[in-house]
Amino acid sequence: MKILVGYNGTIIAKIALEQAVTFAKIFKASILVVTSTTGGSGETSKQLDKSRTGLDFAKKYLEKKDVAGELHELARGLSPGEDIVKFAKDNEVDQIFVGIEKRSKTRKLFMGSTAQYVILKAHCPVITVNSNFM
Repeated sequence: MKILVGYNGTIIAKIALEQAVTFAKIFKASILVVTSTTGGSGETSKQLDKSRTGLDFAKKYLEKKDVAGELHELARGLSPGEDIVKFAKDNEVDQIFVGIEKRSKTRKLFMGSTAQYVILKAHCPVITVNSNFM
């Protein structure tokens, strides 16, 4: 069984990773931690450093919890939602975990919603976690 965690280093992403690890231990699954950036000239070195720092944390967390996993930093010119859905399908993922935040209608309009895209477009079940889960 393969579990994908959409990961951006935020607290809610860390909660999603924590829940995915619990699930992976129960079902003896491996975890694919995926972070997505648009890539190209639109990406700053600060954003890339943040992405890599987040993946370093995820790697150490998986090792600490003794769960098999892989880390993937995607920069394919897709939105994070598109990247996660495409990666999940291409890698025959069985379950996706994503963190969600409560956002105003205006913020959703201008910023979009990665989790909403994944929920609506994924080929497999998606589990969402929020900060109320803590």
